[in-house]
Amino acid sequence: MMNEYEEEMTGRYIETVGRRKTATARVRMYDSDENNIIINDTETVDDYFPTKILRRKCRNPFSVADTEDSFFVSVHVSGSGLNGQAEAIRHGISRGLVEHDKSLKKSLKDEGYLKRDPRMVERKKPGRKKARKSSQWSKR
Repeated sequence: MMNEYEEEMTGRYIETVGRRKTATARVRMYDSDENNIIINDTETVDDYFPTKILRRKCRNPFSVADTEDSFFVSVHVSGSGLNGQAEAIRHGISRGLVEHDKSLKKSLKDEGYLKRDPRMVERKKPGRKKARKSSQWSKR
């Protein structure tokens, strides 16, 4: 049984991967007349992300590249939280736009959308309460 979005997902596409923290987004971009982003085959961006800021993060590469109504995007995202997932989607869409048109690379790179953000949560160390927090020192 096909859902309402699978009929648009036919033909050639550009497939890229975006990452942030522990989130991984597999992005497929199809040529289309409308800009629609479907996440995990069921939800639109507006349904998946509760805040406008996270929705805007996903759509920013299109506004920077002036390609608002050129692609239908299907995303499979997992891991991390909503903010990490939104930035992973942005990273994957940016890579797809560069693969589609090499001339967009400079503008997307200037915005910092093509760099994989390496910041991760630091691991907890033995003998400590958290990664860096130690127990309170007592003089007596």
